[in-house]
Amino acid sequence: MVVMEILKNLDGYKILLVSHSPRRQSLLRSLGIEFSVGESAVDESYPDDLDVMTIPVYLSQQKARHCVPAADAQTLVIAADTIVCLDNVVFGKPSSPAEAKEMLRRLSGKMHQVITGVTLLTAKEEKSFSVTSDVTFAPLSENEIEYYVTRYAPLDKAGAYGVQEWIGMIGVKSISGSFYNVMGLPMHRLYQEMKQLLPL
Repeated sequence: MVVMEILKNLDGYKILLVSHSPRRQSLLRSLGIEFSVGESAVDESYPDDLDVMTIPVYLSQQKARHCVPAADAQTLVIAADTIVCLDNVVFGKPSSPAEAKEMLRRLSGKMHQVITGVTLLTAKEEKSFSVTSDVTFAPLSENEIEYYVTRYAPLDKAGAYGVQEWIGMIGVKSISGSFYNVMGLPMHRLYQEMKQLLPL
């Protein structure tokens, strides 16, 4: 059920968020929306010829479409995927603490892009979009990187960091674009797109 009266077009929809990310769940809940969490265990590989900007949209589409068999005509599926990109190289989720540390070393003192792709899927329509934010890190010392990776174990985060965590507080020099996008869900754009969805 949609709590916010301003989203009356979505009355009657059951909302399914295809993400086990606690950050995305918290952000969507803060928007005043009740939802359930859907399974997102899909192959996160992508065609080699995809443009970097297209990768997270492609992955969000795969996640949303994976849930179609379990959905019905009253279901709105929301799926998202976030990547970090430095010099056209994609940083996904690190597979080990050592890889996480190496990612942070490469991001240290540089500007990179955080790109989130989102897909909204109902029985009537499918909408996909992406949002990009530029994030600049101050130089990080080995001690700072070691402290963060050891204390926060960011293996579930693209680029090996959470902007809302300690590393963001001490290391993120500036953000151009949506802060919430860097967290994993571009709330302003998502809200605007949800307002335009067709009612039941």
